[in-house]
Amino acid sequence: MDEKDCQPSPHWKHKVLELVRWRDVRSSAVVFGSCLVLLLSLSVFSIISVLSYLSLALLSITTSFRIYKGVLQAIQKSEEGHPFKQYLEQDVSLSNDLVQKYSDVTLSRINSVMKELRRLFLVEDLVDSLKFALLLWIITYVGALFNGLTLLILGLLGAFSCPIIYEKHQTQIDHYLSMVKNLLKDVLRKIQATVPGMKKSE
Repeated sequence: MDEKDCQPSPHWKHKVLELVRWRDVRSSAVVFGSCLVLLLSLSVFSIISVLSYLSLALLSITTSFRIYKGVLQAIQKSEEGHPFKQYLEQDVSLSNDLVQKYSDVTLSRINSVMKELRRLFLVEDLVDSLKFALLLWIITYVGALFNGLTLLILGLLGAFSCPIIYEKHQTQIDHYLSMVKNLLKDVLRKIQATVPGMKKSE
């Protein structure tokens, strides 16, 4: 299979960007609210309990609606049939092509990550490996302050708030980011000039 075929369609990326930028407020609110409620529920209850409660809630809604429509049809003596007939007749099975496509994408991403980790851990480039070590060191402190679910909740809040903030204050944010980037470049340049063997190969 061609490498280009393994790349995911940009259509879903566009949809995600539209959601986090609140282009459709209703859709973004539904996705954001649902994800936030799910993560907050998981922070209180076990995943088995959350899945069970969600399934019971969904089953209660569909059963109530099914009974309601059945009584309504009996009173009106209509023959509309099953209220969920349209959805029951839809094909929900996964095609072999779809499974193969995303399997190839997943495998390609895993291979890329493995190659990058090998490069970093075996110090192919000293500067990149030291940057990676600094990142790991920072993560140890983050892990000591927050658990995984808390980070997911913060990530969700950031994903749905940062794009809006950036769009409203893009000029100021770009200015400060440029200052920080230049400062880091200067520091890295001084370290490379001081420590032997750290000069990045061209």
